[in-house]
Amino acid sequence: MKVLVACEFSGVVREAFRALGHDAWSCDLLTSANTEHHYQGDVMDIIDAGWDLMIAHPPCTYLTCAQNKWFLPQYAHRFPNRRQDQDKGIEFFLRFATTGIPLVCIENPIGVMSTHYRKPDQIIQPYQFGHDARKSTCLWLTGLPKLQHTNVVPVTLHKTKGGNTMSMWHMQCGSATNQPERARLRSITFQGIANAMAHQWGAL
Repeated sequence: MKVLVACEFSGVVREAFRALGHDAWSCDLLTSANTEHHYQGDVMDIIDAGWDLMIAHPPCTYLTCAQNKWFLPQYAHRFPNRRQDQDKGIEFFLRFATTGIPLVCIENPIGVMSTHYRKPDQIIQPYQFGHDARKSTCLWLTGLPKLQHTNVVPVTLHKTKGGNTMSMWHMQCGSATNQPERARLRSITFQGIANAMAHQWGAL
């Protein structure tokens, strides 16, 4: 299969497909550790290159429910363009939903696209694919079956000083020295999920 992994710099999903013999390419504005099968630039430049399958990870900064508090009036002076930024994020997401590629998965956290597009076909967790981590991830699917869980494991939860509970993965990402680095770490697909995508969807 000819596979496009859109908005991926890590190459995790790309390499999972390539390991099974597929012609998989990643695309992102950021560089990749393996530039041989990575297009650095605007994904819309190559979106019509005859892909059989696309797995897209559009930026979630302005789409996730976790960021809703920044829309409150008391933060307007800090983020005066946040509503416009969200509108641009929604528009970018929807471009992946109308490409004409026969097999499509669009991935994002729980957020506004459930109302601005449609409810996701599936919500998965890393612990369903062998990782001691909790991260609700929505999948919008076109022409693809739901991912089947491969290895459900228990999650070790930790309580923060504020009384919240979170998995060690969240704590490790939160320990990054700055927000861009935290966002970068959180955007990397878990290997177990990437392997499931490659083995299950690559066999269609």
